[in-house]
Amino acid sequence: MKLTTMTMAALTVGVFAFVTIPATSGNAETPLPMTAAAATPPKDDDHAGEAKDAHGDDDHAGEAKDAHDDDDHAGEAKDAHDDDDHAGEAKDAHGDDDHAGEAEGAHGDEGGGDVVKLAPEVAKEAGILLEQAELGALGESLSLPAEIRFDADRMANVTPKVSGVIDRLLVGEGDTVAYGDTLALITSRELAGLKSQWIIAQTNEVLAAQALERLEGLWAQKVTSEANVQTARAEHESAKTESEAAETELHAVGIDHAALEKIATAPDGNNANAYLTAPLAGTIVRRAATLGETVTAGDSSAKVLFTIVDDSVVWADIAVYKQDISRVRVGAPVALKSDAGDVIAQSTVAFILPVIDEVSRTATARVILDNADRSLTPGQFVIADLSVGNAAEVLRVPQSAVQLVENRPSVFVPVDGGFAPRAVMVGTTAGGYVEIRSGLEEGDLFVSDGAFTLKAQLEKDAFGDGHGH
Repeated sequence: MKLTTMTMAALTVGVFAFVTIPATSGNAETPLPMTAAAATPPKDDDHAGEAKDAHGDDDHAGEAKDAHDDDDHAGEAKDAHDDDDHAGEAKDAHGDDDHAGEAEGAHGDEGGGDVVKLAPEVAKEAGILLEQAELGALGESLSLPAEIRFDADRMANVTPKVSGVIDRLLVGEGDTVAYGDTLALITSRELAGLKSQWIIAQTNEVLAAQALERLEGLWAQKVTSEANVQTARAEHESAKTESEAAETELHAVGIDHAALEKIATAPDGNNANAYLTAPLAGTIVRRAATLGETVTAGDSSAKVLFTIVDDSVVWADIAVYKQDISRVRVGAPVALKSDAGDVIAQSTVAFILPVIDEVSRTATARVILDNADRSLTPGQFVIADLSVGNAAEVLRVPQSAVQLVENRPSVFVPVDGGFAPRAVMVGTTAGGYVEIRSGLEEGDLFVSDGAFTLKAQLEKDAFGDGHGH
């Protein structure tokens, strides 16, 4: 509703009409027409109305409301103490998801976004291996020189078993062979002679057996004498002995029972062929045979024609100084490291050779290592991180299992769809193992082999997404 200027003036005059004008002298005040009621006793309705106006009329009530309880002030109180924005600030300050995530990360849980997604079959092909975290001995550590050597039980020097001429070479250095594979063909007069002797001995044994059988029949008929029978028996035994001796000679030069059966029916010239075969599966690391070369067998001077090694298992011989021998024990953890300090293999001490080298004054602690991936080369020198002294039982994992992820020591654990890093607190490092003080519990699955591959993939994925990890 709009008020005109005249209306506003009239209202102004009306207001002033309610105001009592004090007298300028000692006489009583001359009231205006509307103020006569002011002299009326307090019980009349007009004074009640004045009391109402003074204390409880709508305007004053409205003022009180404005002063203490109006919506604007209530809104201010709400803004000051309980509005949504402040509640949000409180949440951000003390309990929002971001801070909860920081707390979660600080206690070693997996990061929600840091997951390397790999199917189980892909992980297996990539060489990702899982183990359960378990307690193990961990003590002080010695860094000692070591040399990678062939396992003597998986090494063979092949020499000719018969003298002859090398007529054919079927393998060379670096070739992989299986047990029984033919390495070379030797044409041997010696072998041909041994086979001929066996054939003759076999024939004589058969003839002697037939003669004995005939004479025993005649003796039964009293047609021949007992002396003739005894002679026939002696001749048969002699022929049999010669046959067995000839067969033994053939076995000694590598002819088995299956080959014996073929000797009598072999084509001309084949009985002179001697086949040099591999006594074990492995790799040809040395070939000294030359085509057309004459080779001699039967004595210590026989030439080694081939050297075969199975390097799927190798030895690491650690040089232990005299003063440290008493501290080394069988079963102690060992980590082999490159010159750069990277762990390249882990195992335990298999045995300690009780002999001290007179020159180096060191003993040898031998470690047997699986080398299926051929990462270790015989003749290679490495550093052996050997755990010694009084060892304590702690939760430990291989040193290679711990990787720095976002500058925090972490191990990778299996999660739905792949693997995720889990922050851990590490302790003592010795023998290729690291003590885990928190972040991993006994029995938890973790990636024992392939953690570096997962870290590299995680960093690759993060770089591709534009995030730095």
